[in-house]
Parts: sequence; structure tokens; C-alpha cells
Amino acid sequence: MSAQEEQASIGKVLSFLREWDRGDGTVRRRMLNTFLTQNTGKRFYELELEFAQVASLFLARLTTWMRLTYMFGTFLGLQLKAIGIFLSASSHDQYLTEFLEDGGVLTLLEILSHSESKEEDKAEALRLLLTLSNAGRKYKEIICESHGVKVIAECLAKSNTDETQETAGALLESLSHGNPKYQNQIYKGLIALMTCTSPKAQQLVLHTLHTVQSKMKTAHHSIVDPLLNMLRSLHLDIQDEAVNLILDLRCYDVRPLLLSGLVALLRPTKDEVQQHQNMEESEVIKTTGSLPVFVQQAAAAKTIRLLAEDSKEVSRELLSLGVIRHLLYAMGNREHTDAQIQASLALEHFVRSYPVIKEHVQRVIGSALFAAFMHKADTFYMNMDETQADILLNNKMNITEVLDGDKL
Repeated sequence: MSAQEEQASIGKVLSFLREWDRGDGTVRRRMLNTFLTQNTGKRFYELELEFAQVASLFLARLTTWMRLTYMFGTFLGLQLKAIGIFLSASSHDQYLTEFLEDGGVLTLLEILSHSESKEEDKAEALRLLLTLSNAGRKYKEIICESHGVKVIAECLAKSNTDETQETAGALLESLSHGNPKYQNQIYKGLIALMTCTSPKAQQLVLHTLHTVQSKMKTAHHSIVDPLLNMLRSLHLDIQDEAVNLILDLRCYDVRPLLLSGLVALLRPTKDEVQQHQNMEESEVIKTTGSLPVFVQQAAAAKTIRLLAEDSKEVSRELLSLGVIRHLLYAMGNREHTDAQIQASLALEHFVRSYPVIKEHVQRVIGSALFAAFMHKADTFYMNMDETQADILLNNKMNITEVLDGDKL
């Protein structure tokens, strides 16, 4: 570029900035729309060429204007998209650094916390934070130092659009990578999020927690109860995520808590059943015909089978917890067919794996019913009458005295 061309370029930029500084909201809206049309997808050097090496002056103006006006929301969508052009300019972190120094991260987090912010603006703010997080460890740490994990987690839990929730989930996962200083904070924040009521948020939290847990040397005991509660979800994707996480946790120090919790879920108390019948979940019963506590019972039986099939050591631990008696109880639950099926399939594994258990089960349910069970466990419930179901519900099987390793 010749000196004359360079002077012309500088003059054009100065004129642009002067118009910006003097312009009202209408003028700036027009200028931003033009900027987005002409510069979306440009790289760092292209932006610098466009702005005569002083693009940072416009970024600073944008950041300041957004900080002063975001609470009104009038121009926020445009402001965020325009700033995104700078932050997404690849191969250089100059704009990222300048945005941080101008308080950009705090402003984005304030937008997420602001009760009047639109969902689409929150999603855009999350995308900018994700761009920062993906740029490296120092940016992740700044977001976390600014209490970002708490703000992003609340946004995920309370948002009512898939776009915002999915972006918040992706951001939390990004923050967990290559960020050892704050990994534990993110991990505990995800565990706390498991109690949220949004099914979409629950699924995203479980998926992200699965990823984060794989990088942890230990598992926090507070993960157990909310994770087991996820098994009562009527959404299969949530159940699948919960089961997969439980399967992974069998290698961690919370295994005894998980196993005892799963076995206990096979036998919900009368109070628990009554409580579910009386609560707001009665609407769920009308819709699905199932009590959540019975859905949880079925999911627990399925998880127990998968755990036992995967590890003989875990299988023995389950036996020591009285799992056979509890599986027989679940098989007698004529109010929920899936609980009967899953419990039957789980029991089939133990019966085929341990001959001594086979003898005890046959004695409890009788030869005819046992033959039907061994022929096809998943249709066993169809051959059961009310009297036989009562026998299962009231069984007193105790196989702890035959848990000698030689006999098993």
C-alpha cells in the first residue's frame, strides 16, 4: 500500500470513528449492521487492514458501549455479534486480551445474570465466553475467577431454550478441559446442578459430568444421591446418561454407596409410594401410568444387571447386600411391568452365574414358575398370579450364609 493509499485508509477509519462517536442509537445500529455484513468471518489481519491497523479502537468503543447499555437490551444482540467478529478472528489473541482488559468477561457474565436479558442474547454471550474459553487456560481461569461457573450453571438450570442450555453446557465442558486450578469447582458445580428440574439441563449436566468425572482421581460422595434420583426420570436419554455415569463410578471410592443405594431402590417403602401418589407427580401417573418411584426401581434393576455382568467382584458385593431378596421383591411388583422385566433379567444373571442361588430361588418361587423364569426371564411376569406375586413381595431369602467363595 502506497503512502497516499495509507493516508486515505486512515482518513476513512477516522471518519468512521467520528461518525460513531457522534451518532445516536439509530446511526450506530446502521453502522453495526453494515459492519456485520462486511466483516463476518474475517481474520485478524483482514480486520486490521480494513481499519488501518487501529481496529482495536472500534473494539474498545463496542465493549464500552455494551457495558453501559446492556441492561436496556435495545442494541445488545448487534453489539454481541459485532464483538464476536473480533473475538473469533483466528491466529491472534490481541483482541481477546483487549476485551478482557476492558472488563468484557464481567459484562458478559452480568448479561447472563440480568433478569431482563433475552434468551437469544444470553446464548450469544455464552458463545463469546466459549470462544474465550477455547482460546486457552488463562482465559478459562479468568472466567472462573469472575465466578463464571456459578453464573453459567444458573443460566443452564433456569433457561427455557435449547440453544442457551446447549451453549451453557458446552461452555462448562470447555472450562473443565486444561483447567486444573478450577476443575474441582466445576465438578462440584455440576453435581449441584443435578437437582435442577429441566430435563434438557439434566441431560446436559449428566453428559458433561461424565466427561469431567473421567479426569478426576476421586468421586465426591455428594454425587450419589442426586445421580440415583435421576433414575426416576421418564426421559430415556437422561436415564441412559445416569446409568452410564454409574457404570463409570464403579471404579471409584463411592462404589459401596452406589451399590447399597441401588439395592435399596429395588424395594421402595410404603411411605415413598404413598408420597409419590399424593404429590404433584400424580400428573405423571395420569400421563404415563407409572409412579416415578417404580420407574426408578426398574432402572436400578437394569443398572444392577449391567454392573454384575461387567464384574464378578461387583457381583459378589451386590450379593452381600442382599440383592437377590430385593430383586425377587421387584419381580412381584405387578403395578409396573418394566420393573418386573428388569428385575427378572438381573436375577437371571445371578441364577445362571451361581448354582447355589439357583437352588434358593427355585425353592422360593416353586418349580413350575421357576421353569417359566429360566425359559424366558423377560416374559416371566406374564405367568404370575396374585398369590405368586405376594410370595415374591414377602420373600425372606437370605443368602449371606452361602456367600462362601468356594460355594459361589
